[in-house]
Amino acid sequence: MTDWLLKSEPQTYSIHDLERDGTTVWDGVRNYQARNFLRQMQPGDRVFFYHSNITTPAIVGLARVIRSNFADPTQFDPNSAYFDPKATPEAPRWNAVEVEFVKIFSQPLSLSRLKAQFEATELLLVRPGNRLSVMPVAEKVAREILKNSE
Repeated sequence: MTDWLLKSEPQTYSIHDLERDGTTVWDGVRNYQARNFLRQMQPGDRVFFYHSNITTPAIVGLARVIRSNFADPTQFDPNSAYFDPKATPEAPRWNAVEVEFVKIFSQPLSLSRLKAQFEATELLLVRPGNRLSVMPVAEKVAREILKNSE
């Protein structure tokens, strides 16, 4: 099992939306490095759910990958903000995963707390200028996050 972090703006899609929905397709990723991380995800992988672009950004809960490495359907939809005219069903350019809700943390882990606890070499999220919406989380860091979220 590998650990990952997915960022979402809660006004767009929050951990509470995932709790209500049970599962969701994580689509619309249009950064090549983030897409390549999506391609590495496997069913059963743990996902830390991060709320971004709010007053106190934080890791707020857990999800699990249940389906991986399939074509992002939004790239083919001309009415989608994520439409890619160069993508075809025969040669998709973008991938998606499906995740399921696991839990909401009783103690969200704020970005400032994460920056105080981890170096940029340990957790990509705290690297200055990092804007990736999908990133791996090292096993040691994942254990610490879980310990501090209770």
